[in-house]
Amino acid sequence: MTKIGIIGGSGLYEIEGFEFIEELSVSTEYGQPSDSYRYFKYGNLELYFLNRHGRNHSYPPHLVNYRANIDGFFQIGVKGIFSFTATGGINNSYRPGDIIIPDNGIDFTNGRMHTYFEENNVHHIDFTEPFCPDLRRIMFESAERANVPVCRTGTYLCTNGPRLETAAEIRAFDRMGADLVGMTLFPECSLAREKEICYTNISVITNFAAGTSPQKLTSDEVVAEMQKAGDKLKRLMRNLPASYTDERTCGCVTALQGTKISK
Repeated sequence: MTKIGIIGGSGLYEIEGFEFIEELSVSTEYGQPSDSYRYFKYGNLELYFLNRHGRNHSYPPHLVNYRANIDGFFQIGVKGIFSFTATGGINNSYRPGDIIIPDNGIDFTNGRMHTYFEENNVHHIDFTEPFCPDLRRIMFESAERANVPVCRTGTYLCTNGPRLETAAEIRAFDRMGADLVGMTLFPECSLAREKEICYTNISVITNFAAGTSPQKLTSDEVVAEMQKAGDKLKRLMRNLPASYTDERTCGCVTALQGTKISK
């Protein structure tokens, strides 16, 4: 059976038809992952769910152990990761509740551990396309089968958090070409590439970004919108087996070829 990873909140675990098998605790040389990996079977898939922020939302975005989380998936043998995130809408065509499958990203984080490769083992991976085109296509097909409308393009700008952005920052991000803003895409996506794991992101617009709405931004509205979007996200997940294939035309699985510079 094919092993795939799912990163998101606890609401994604409770999907009708998914057979819960066990919880797996994985230790890594980079520390402990945010939570145990919950193993389910569904159709022809083995699904390993990880709560990015921990079971009780213990870890803010800048303190998530992204290296341990991705290495845990690698140890389990996961070949592809679908990452679900809550984001603010910068693009004025977005509305809360919209689902975006971004096609690019901008990293505005700092102080996070961004690579597995350090002294005497330096690699520079190509990151022209941060998301796996094959997994994006699979998610598009799942969305069509589930009759869930999704936006197929968008640039996700990742800030450090945990504070929300200022109105001036959002105006600057807009001029840079960012369409949505969140706090968890990097270095999660680039670490997956370093492990040669296919990765794509599915973002829910939970609020208008700062300065684009007269309303004050609150965490309550983020949680509420994610809960409202839960049914659509579960429908996407239930349609994965009909679309998922092990066949890969992407470069993710050979991402390290020719990248080592310390020879």
